[in-house]
Amino acid sequence: MTFVAKPKVHHPALKLNEIGLNRRDYEGAVSTLCAGCGHDSVSAAIIQACAELSLPPHKFAKVSGIGCSSKTPSYFLSKSHGFNSVHGRMPSVATGANLANRDLFTIGVSGDGDSASIGLGQFSHIVRRRINMMYIVDNNGTYGLTKGQFSATNDLGSTSKKGVANLYSPIDLASLALQLGASFVARSFSGDKRQLVPLIKAALLHPGFAFIDVISPCVAFNNHSGSTKSYEHTRGHTGSVVDADLIMDHEEITADYAPGTIEDVKMPDGSTLRLNKLEENYDPRDRVAALSHVQQKAQEGEVVTGLLYVDPDATDTHSVLNTPKAPLNTLTESKLCPGDAALGKINAGLR
Repeated sequence: MTFVAKPKVHHPALKLNEIGLNRRDYEGAVSTLCAGCGHDSVSAAIIQACAELSLPPHKFAKVSGIGCSSKTPSYFLSKSHGFNSVHGRMPSVATGANLANRDLFTIGVSGDGDSASIGLGQFSHIVRRRINMMYIVDNNGTYGLTKGQFSATNDLGSTSKKGVANLYSPIDLASLALQLGASFVARSFSGDKRQLVPLIKAALLHPGFAFIDVISPCVAFNNHSGSTKSYEHTRGHTGSVVDADLIMDHEEITADYAPGTIEDVKMPDGSTLRLNKLEENYDPRDRVAALSHVQQKAQEGEVVTGLLYVDPDATDTHSVLNTPKAPLNTLTESKLCPGDAALGKINAGLR
Protein backbone atom coordinates (compact mmCIF):
# COMPACT_ATOMS: atom_id res chain seq x y z
CA MET A 1 0.00 0.00 0.00
CA THR A 2 1.35 3.42 -0.97
CA PHE A 3 0.87 6.40 1.32
CA VAL A 4 1.17 9.93 -0.01
CA ALA A 5 2.95 12.39 2.27
CA LYS A 6 1.39 15.81 2.74
CA PRO A 7 3.31 18.88 1.56
CA LYS A 8 5.53 20.29 4.30
CA VAL A 9 4.64 23.88 3.47
CA HIS A 10 1.98 25.54 5.60
CA HIS A 11 0.57 28.97 6.25
CA PRO A 12 3.08 30.97 8.33
CA ALA A 13 0.29 32.38 10.50
CA LEU A 14 -0.87 29.02 11.82
CA LYS A 15 -1.47 29.27 15.55
CA LEU A 16 1.09 27.56 17.79
CA ASN A 17 0.05 25.65 20.91
CA GLU A 18 1.74 25.66 24.32
CA ILE A 19 4.63 23.46 23.15
CA GLY A 20 5.27 25.42 19.97
CA LEU A 21 3.52 23.11 17.48
CA ASN A 22 0.77 23.90 15.01
CA ARG A 23 -2.06 21.71 13.79
CA ARG A 24 -0.06 20.45 10.81
CA ASP A 25 2.46 18.88 13.20
CA TYR A 26 -0.27 16.48 14.35
CA GLU A 27 -1.32 15.34 10.88
CA GLY A 28 -0.29 12.20 9.00
CA ALA A 29 -0.31 10.96 5.42
CA VAL A 30 -2.89 11.89 2.80
CA SER A 31 -6.03 9.80 3.28
CA THR A 32 -6.80 7.08 0.73
CA LEU A 33 -10.37 6.63 1.97
CA CYS A 34 -13.38 7.59 -0.14
CA ALA A 35 -14.09 11.30 -0.41
CA GLY A 36 -16.63 12.19 2.26
CA CYS A 37 -15.87 9.17 4.47
CA GLY A 38 -16.82 9.87 8.07
CA HIS A 39 -13.60 8.24 9.26
CA ASP A 40 -11.59 11.19 7.94
CA SER A 41 -13.68 13.51 10.11
CA VAL A 42 -12.80 11.38 13.15
CA SER A 43 -9.10 11.62 12.27
CA ALA A 44 -9.45 15.41 11.95
CA ALA A 45 -11.11 15.53 15.38
CA ILE A 46 -8.24 13.56 16.93
CA ILE A 47 -5.73 15.94 15.32
CA GLN A 48 -7.56 18.98 16.65
CA ALA A 49 -7.96 17.52 20.15
CA CYS A 50 -4.28 16.59 20.49
CA ALA A 51 -3.15 19.97 19.17
CA GLU A 52 -5.43 21.90 21.52
CA LEU A 53 -4.25 19.85 24.50
CA SER A 54 -0.61 20.56 23.51
CA LEU A 55 0.32 16.88 23.80
CA PRO A 56 3.69 15.86 22.27
CA PRO A 57 3.08 13.59 19.23
CA HIS A 58 5.99 11.31 20.16
CA LYS A 59 4.25 10.47 23.43
CA PHE A 60 1.50 8.53 21.64
CA ALA A 61 1.09 4.86 20.78
CA LYS A 62 -1.61 4.34 18.15
CA VAL A 63 -2.80 0.83 17.33
CA SER A 64 -5.42 -0.64 15.03
CA GLY A 65 -6.71 -3.87 13.52
CA ILE A 66 -8.02 -4.40 9.99
CA GLY A 67 -10.62 -2.44 8.04
CA CYS A 68 -11.20 1.05 6.66
CA SER A 69 -11.15 2.45 10.20
CA SER A 70 -7.89 0.68 10.99
CA LYS A 71 -6.16 2.49 8.13
CA THR A 72 -6.84 5.87 9.74
CA PRO A 73 -3.91 5.96 12.24
CA SER A 74 -1.74 6.60 9.18
CA TYR A 75 -3.63 9.88 8.72
CA PHE A 76 -2.88 11.46 12.12
CA LEU A 77 0.10 11.85 14.47
CA SER A 78 2.77 10.86 11.96
CA LYS A 79 5.53 11.40 14.56
CA SER A 80 4.03 8.92 17.04
CA HIS A 81 4.53 5.19 17.58
CA GLY A 82 2.14 2.98 15.61
CA PHE A 83 1.23 -0.65 15.03
CA ASN A 84 -1.34 -2.06 12.61
CA SER A 85 -2.27 -5.52 13.89
CA VAL A 86 -4.38 -8.36 12.50
CA HIS A 87 -8.18 -8.44 12.36
CA GLY A 88 -9.77 -8.16 15.81
CA ARG A 89 -6.48 -8.39 17.73
CA MET A 90 -5.78 -4.72 18.32
CA PRO A 91 -6.71 -4.94 22.06
CA SER A 92 -3.89 -7.43 22.70
CA VAL A 93 -1.33 -5.11 21.12
CA ALA A 94 -2.75 -2.10 22.98
CA THR A 95 -2.57 -4.00 26.27
CA GLY A 96 1.07 -4.89 25.71
CA ALA A 97 1.98 -1.35 24.66
CA ASN A 98 0.33 0.20 27.69
CA LEU A 99 1.82 -2.28 30.14
CA ALA A 100 5.29 -1.80 28.67
CA ASN A 101 5.19 2.00 28.71
CA ARG A 102 2.56 3.62 30.89
CA ASP A 103 3.92 7.09 30.00
CA LEU A 104 2.48 6.93 26.47
CA PHE A 105 -1.02 8.02 25.50
CA THR A 106 -2.57 4.94 23.90
CA ILE A 107 -5.11 5.38 21.10
CA GLY A 108 -6.87 2.35 19.66
CA VAL A 109 -8.87 2.84 16.46
CA SER A 110 -11.16 0.03 15.41
CA GLY A 111 -14.28 -0.61 13.36
CA ASP A 112 -17.62 -2.25 13.97
CA GLY A 113 -16.49 -5.39 12.15
CA ASP A 114 -13.10 -5.37 13.87
CA SER A 115 -14.57 -4.97 17.38
CA ALA A 116 -18.11 -6.37 17.25
CA SER A 117 -17.42 -9.55 15.28
CA ILE A 118 -14.02 -11.24 15.14
CA GLY A 119 -12.64 -9.03 17.92
CA LEU A 120 -15.63 -9.09 20.28
CA GLY A 121 -13.90 -11.31 22.84
CA GLN A 122 -10.78 -9.15 22.82
CA PHE A 123 -12.88 -6.00 23.15
CA SER A 124 -14.67 -7.43 26.19
CA HIS A 125 -11.47 -8.26 28.02
CA ILE A 126 -9.66 -4.99 27.34
CA VAL A 127 -12.62 -3.18 28.90
CA ARG A 128 -12.66 -5.32 32.04
CA ARG A 129 -8.87 -5.06 32.39
CA ARG A 130 -9.18 -1.26 32.54
CA ILE A 131 -6.34 -0.52 30.14
CA ASN A 132 -5.58 3.21 30.25
CA MET A 133 -6.39 4.17 26.69
CA MET A 134 -8.85 5.83 24.35
CA TYR A 135 -10.64 3.20 22.26
CA ILE A 136 -12.54 4.63 19.28
CA VAL A 137 -14.84 2.60 17.05
CA ASP A 138 -15.61 4.12 13.65
CA ASN A 139 -19.06 2.58 13.37
CA ASN A 140 -20.60 2.47 9.89
CA GLY A 141 -22.50 -0.82 10.12
CA THR A 142 -20.83 -2.33 7.08
CA TYR A 143 -17.72 -4.11 5.83
CA GLY A 144 -16.50 -1.43 3.44
CA LEU A 145 -13.31 -3.21 2.33
CA THR A 146 -15.26 -6.29 1.22
CA LYS A 147 -18.02 -4.43 -0.61
CA GLY A 148 -20.77 -3.66 1.85
CA GLN A 149 -21.92 -6.72 3.81
CA PHE A 150 -23.80 -5.97 7.04
CA SER A 151 -21.69 -5.82 10.17
CA ALA A 152 -22.81 -6.90 13.64
CA THR A 153 -23.75 -3.33 14.61
CA ASN A 154 -26.19 -2.80 11.74
CA ASP A 155 -29.77 -2.38 12.89
CA LEU A 156 -32.51 -4.94 12.33
CA GLY A 157 -34.44 -3.98 9.20
CA SER A 158 -31.82 -1.57 7.89
CA THR A 159 -31.35 -2.14 4.17
CA SER A 160 -28.25 -2.62 2.07
CA LYS A 161 -27.45 -0.52 -0.99
CA LYS A 162 -29.28 -3.13 -3.08
CA GLY A 163 -32.37 -2.97 -0.85
CA VAL A 164 -31.83 -6.22 1.09
CA ALA A 165 -32.95 -5.96 4.74
CA ASN A 166 -30.73 -6.95 7.67
CA LEU A 167 -32.24 -9.96 9.47
CA TYR A 168 -30.39 -9.74 12.79
CA SER A 169 -30.49 -7.53 15.87
CA PRO A 170 -27.44 -5.29 16.40
CA ILE A 171 -24.69 -5.44 18.99
CA ASP A 172 -24.60 -2.09 20.78
CA LEU A 173 -20.95 -1.56 21.70
CA ALA A 174 -21.70 1.43 23.95
CA SER A 175 -24.15 -0.65 26.00
CA LEU A 176 -21.65 -3.49 26.11
CA ALA A 177 -18.90 -1.17 27.34
CA LEU A 178 -21.24 0.06 30.10
CA GLN A 179 -22.07 -3.49 31.16
CA LEU A 180 -18.41 -4.56 31.20
CA GLY A 181 -17.37 -1.70 33.48
CA ALA A 182 -15.79 0.93 31.24
CA SER A 183 -15.21 4.08 33.29
CA PHE A 184 -15.79 6.47 30.37
CA VAL A 185 -18.39 5.78 27.68
CA ALA A 186 -19.49 8.19 24.97
CA ARG A 187 -21.12 8.16 21.58
CA SER A 188 -20.88 10.77 18.88
CA PHE A 189 -21.35 11.40 15.17
CA SER A 190 -18.46 12.01 12.80
CA GLY A 191 -20.26 15.03 11.39
CA ASP A 192 -20.54 16.72 14.79
CA LYS A 193 -17.07 18.13 15.47
CA ARG A 194 -18.34 20.47 18.18
CA GLN A 195 -19.36 17.46 20.26
CA LEU A 196 -16.69 14.97 19.20
CA VAL A 197 -13.53 17.04 19.84
CA PRO A 198 -14.26 17.73 23.55
CA LEU A 199 -15.16 14.07 24.06
CA ILE A 200 -11.82 13.00 22.57
CA LYS A 201 -9.95 15.50 24.75
CA ALA A 202 -11.68 14.20 27.88
CA ALA A 203 -11.08 10.58 26.86
CA LEU A 204 -7.35 11.19 26.35
CA LEU A 205 -7.02 12.62 29.86
CA HIS A 206 -9.23 9.99 31.52
CA PRO A 207 -7.18 7.65 33.78
CA GLY A 208 -8.74 4.38 32.68
CA PHE A 209 -10.50 2.77 29.74
CA ALA A 210 -12.29 5.44 27.69
CA PHE A 211 -14.60 4.21 24.93
CA ILE A 212 -16.12 6.35 22.17
CA ASP A 213 -18.55 4.86 19.65
CA VAL A 214 -18.63 7.17 16.62
CA ILE A 215 -21.38 6.78 14.02
CA SER A 216 -19.31 7.27 10.86
CA PRO A 217 -21.32 6.75 7.64
CA CYS A 218 -19.82 4.79 4.75
CA VAL A 219 -20.44 6.92 1.67
CA ALA A 220 -19.82 3.97 -0.67
CA PHE A 221 -22.08 1.27 0.76
CA ASN A 222 -24.18 2.56 3.67
CA ASN A 223 -25.32 6.12 3.01
CA HIS A 224 -28.59 5.53 1.20
CA SER A 225 -32.27 5.76 2.04
CA GLY A 226 -33.11 2.78 4.23
CA SER A 227 -29.78 2.67 6.04
CA THR A 228 -29.84 3.57 9.74
CA LYS A 229 -26.12 4.48 9.62
CA SER A 230 -26.41 7.10 6.87
CA TYR A 231 -25.75 10.82 7.26
CA GLU A 232 -29.43 11.65 6.73
CA HIS A 233 -30.77 9.07 9.19
CA THR A 234 -28.22 9.84 11.90
CA ARG A 235 -28.81 13.59 11.72
CA GLY A 236 -32.57 13.02 11.93
CA HIS A 237 -32.52 10.53 14.80
CA THR A 238 -29.86 11.91 17.15
CA GLY A 239 -30.57 12.94 20.71
CA SER A 240 -27.81 14.34 22.93
CA VAL A 241 -27.89 13.45 26.63
CA VAL A 242 -25.23 15.97 27.66
CA ASP A 243 -23.36 18.67 25.82
CA ALA A 244 -19.79 18.13 27.06
CA ASP A 245 -16.75 20.34 26.98
CA LEU A 246 -13.36 19.94 28.63
CA ILE A 247 -12.08 22.94 30.55
CA MET A 248 -8.54 22.76 31.93
CA ASP A 249 -8.21 23.98 35.48
CA HIS A 250 -5.76 26.77 34.61
CA GLU A 251 -8.12 28.48 32.18
CA GLU A 252 -10.39 31.29 33.33
CA ILE A 253 -14.10 30.57 32.85
CA THR A 254 -15.85 33.75 31.79
CA ALA A 255 -19.21 32.45 30.51
CA ASP A 256 -22.32 33.24 32.51
CA TYR A 257 -24.52 30.15 32.71
CA ALA A 258 -28.04 29.95 34.06
CA PRO A 259 -28.39 28.18 37.43
CA GLY A 260 -28.95 24.45 37.19
CA THR A 261 -27.69 24.01 33.62
CA ILE A 262 -24.06 23.21 34.37
CA GLU A 263 -22.48 20.35 36.26
CA ASP A 264 -18.71 20.05 36.80
CA VAL A 265 -17.08 16.65 37.18
CA LYS A 266 -13.54 16.86 38.59
CA MET A 267 -11.17 14.53 36.78
CA PRO A 268 -8.31 12.85 38.69
CA ASP A 269 -5.68 14.73 36.68
CA GLY A 270 -7.00 18.05 37.96
CA SER A 271 -8.97 19.04 34.87
CA THR A 272 -12.70 19.68 34.89
CA LEU A 273 -15.25 18.06 32.61
CA ARG A 274 -18.04 20.58 32.20
CA LEU A 275 -21.46 19.14 31.41
CA ASN A 276 -24.38 21.09 30.03
CA LYS A 277 -27.35 18.99 31.09
CA LEU A 278 -29.88 18.80 28.29
CA GLU A 279 -32.16 16.32 30.07
CA GLU A 280 -33.33 17.20 33.54
CA ASN A 281 -32.92 13.79 35.19
CA TYR A 282 -29.88 12.44 33.35
CA ASP A 283 -26.85 11.74 35.54
CA PRO A 284 -23.71 10.72 33.57
CA ARG A 285 -22.24 9.14 36.73
CA ASP A 286 -25.04 6.57 37.05
CA ARG A 287 -23.98 3.48 35.06
CA VAL A 288 -27.27 1.60 35.38
CA ALA A 289 -29.37 4.62 34.39
CA ALA A 290 -27.07 5.32 31.44
CA LEU A 291 -27.43 1.77 30.15
CA SER A 292 -31.20 1.89 30.56
CA HIS A 293 -31.42 5.24 28.79
CA VAL A 294 -29.32 4.10 25.81
CA GLN A 295 -31.38 0.96 25.32
CA GLN A 296 -34.72 2.74 25.77
CA LYS A 297 -33.83 5.35 23.18
CA ALA A 298 -32.58 2.64 20.81
CA GLN A 299 -36.02 1.00 20.97
CA GLU A 300 -37.51 4.35 20.03
CA GLY A 301 -35.19 4.57 17.02
CA GLU A 302 -32.97 7.31 18.45
CA VAL A 303 -29.16 7.40 18.53
CA VAL A 304 -28.11 8.79 21.91
CA THR A 305 -24.92 10.84 21.67
CA GLY A 306 -22.71 12.71 24.11
CA LEU A 307 -21.06 11.65 27.34
CA LEU A 308 -23.10 8.63 28.43
CA TYR A 309 -21.13 7.71 31.54
CA VAL A 310 -18.01 8.78 33.43
CA ASP A 311 -16.53 7.54 36.68
CA PRO A 312 -14.65 10.45 38.30
CA ASP A 313 -12.85 7.98 40.59
CA ALA A 314 -11.66 5.67 37.83
CA THR A 315 -8.56 3.48 38.10
CA ASP A 316 -6.56 1.65 35.47
CA THR A 317 -4.83 -1.70 35.16
CA HIS A 318 -1.54 -0.36 36.56
CA SER A 319 -3.23 0.45 39.87
CA VAL A 320 -4.88 -3.00 39.86
CA LEU A 321 -1.55 -4.78 39.25
CA ASN A 322 0.42 -2.35 41.43
CA THR A 323 3.08 -1.88 38.77
CA PRO A 324 5.99 0.51 39.41
CA LYS A 325 5.69 4.15 38.41
CA ALA A 326 8.58 3.75 35.99
CA PRO A 327 7.55 2.24 32.63
CA LEU A 328 8.32 -1.49 32.50
CA ASN A 329 10.42 -1.05 29.36
CA THR A 330 12.83 1.18 31.31
CA LEU A 331 13.51 -1.26 34.17
CA THR A 332 17.10 -2.46 34.42
CA GLU A 333 18.32 -6.03 34.90
CA SER A 334 18.85 -5.41 38.62
CA LYS A 335 15.13 -4.67 38.98
CA LEU A 336 13.93 -7.46 36.69
CA CYS A 337 16.28 -10.13 38.14
CA PRO A 338 16.46 -9.56 41.94
CA GLY A 339 18.50 -12.73 42.55
CA ASP A 340 18.22 -16.26 43.92
CA ALA A 341 17.06 -15.20 47.39
CA ALA A 342 13.98 -13.40 46.08
CA LEU A 343 13.18 -16.28 43.72
CA GLY A 344 13.55 -18.77 46.55
CA LYS A 345 11.10 -16.78 48.66
CA ILE A 346 8.56 -16.75 45.88
CA ASN A 347 8.93 -20.51 45.27
CA ALA A 348 8.58 -21.19 48.99
CA GLY A 349 5.28 -19.32 49.02
CA LEU A 350 3.93 -21.62 46.33
CA ARG A 351 4.62 -24.86 48.16
